[in-house]
Amino acid sequence: MAMANLAKLLLLAGLMTALAGALLWAASRWHLPFGHLPGDIVYKRKNLTIYFPWVSMLLISLILSLLLRWFIKR
Repeated sequence: MAMANLAKLLLLAGLMTALAGALLWAASRWHLPFGHLPGDIVYKRKNLTIYFPWVSMLLISLILSLLLRWFIKR
């Protein structure tokens, strides 16, 4: 019984990873603003660029959390 539960969990994790990859691919292909939202931090100096898209990460996390909650309740 435990192996079946583990198999389902791994399958769900793989599907969620594939879905996240497809969403990120689609966002870059359709020029959606993920990574360039207000609040994303970009620090530039001569030979250094630090980029921290925390608002984009929060939005993606919210979307994935809602999708996961919807799939679990079904």
